[in-house]
Amino acid sequence: MLITISLLILAYMVMGKDIKPLLERVKNIDWRGKIDAVMEKLHPWALKAGRVATRPLLQFYYVMDDDNTSTLDRVLIYAAIFYTILPMDLLPSVIYKFLGILDDGVAMLYVYNKIKDKITPEINAKVEGTLNEWFGVEYELVEG
Repeated sequence: MLITISLLILAYMVMGKDIKPLLERVKNIDWRGKIDAVMEKLHPWALKAGRVATRPLLQFYYVMDDDNTSTLDRVLIYAAIFYTILPMDLLPSVIYKFLGILDDGVAMLYVYNKIKDKITPEINAKVEGTLNEWFGVEYELVEG
């Protein structure tokens, strides 16, 4: 139910509709359990999608995990992550080709623009640590 309501909230926000009644339905959610469940779903998806595709979702995840994140931001992040990793889409790429990929991107970009100021250097360090754990350490060539 939370996934459905979260996706509706995200869609309503993108369309500029009133979300207050929907937001009331999720205000008492136990986010700790939901945040842990996101990581359980995200990890297998990440191993298939790769390091680059996983980075923004991990940034979202760690912002969602931050105690200072509002319920609305958590709902939007939750919706964006699940919309990206679930095999079903509003516009399936098998049928709609480019548009089917574009809808995931629109959801991600919309949420990113809402929460980008909350992606701190500490969160980016956690993201890099998780990426290195899952994919191995990425080395940078240093000229000198």
